[in-house]
Amino acid sequence: MMYTPEQLRRREASKWTKVQIILAPIQFLVFIISFALVIRYLVTGEGHDIATFSIWLKIALIWALTITGMLWEYDMFDHYFMAKEFFWEDVGNLIAIITHNLYFVARWMGADEQTVMWVMVFAYITYLFNAGQFVYRGVKSYRQRQALKEQSLTQ
Repeated sequence: MMYTPEQLRRREASKWTKVQIILAPIQFLVFIISFALVIRYLVTGEGHDIATFSIWLKIALIWALTITGMLWEYDMFDHYFMAKEFFWEDVGNLIAIITHNLYFVARWMGADEQTVMWVMVFAYITYLFNAGQFVYRGVKSYRQRQALKEQSLTQ
C-alpha cells in the first residue's frame, strides 16, 4: 500500500496536488525543448541566447515545483521536506535542484559557455532520473486509487 486512506484523502483535498499535476508536464515540455536547444548549441555553436533563456525557464520551473511540492508534502505527511514516506523522491529532487543551480555557480566562476552548457546537460540527466521516479510513483498511486475505487464499488 503506497498511501494510507487518510493520506489519499489529504492528497485529494490538497490544492497543491492540482498545482503539481499542472506544473509537472509543463516543466517536462520545457525540459525537452531546453535540452534540445542546449545540445544544438553544443553541436553547432548557434542559439546561445535562446538556450540560455530556456535554461532560466527550466530552473524557475524546478524551483516552482520544489516549493509547491514541499507544500504538498506538508499537506500529505505533515513535513515540508524529507518525510519518510517521500524520502527518495526528495533526495532525487534535491540532487536535481542542486545540479540545476550549478549553472549559477559555473557562471559566477567564469566558466566558458561550452562548460556551462555541459553543466546543464549533467543537470538535465539528473532531472530525467528524478522525473522517472515521480512517474513511477504516480503510476503506483493511480493504480492504488483505482483499486480502492473498484473495491468500494463491489462492497
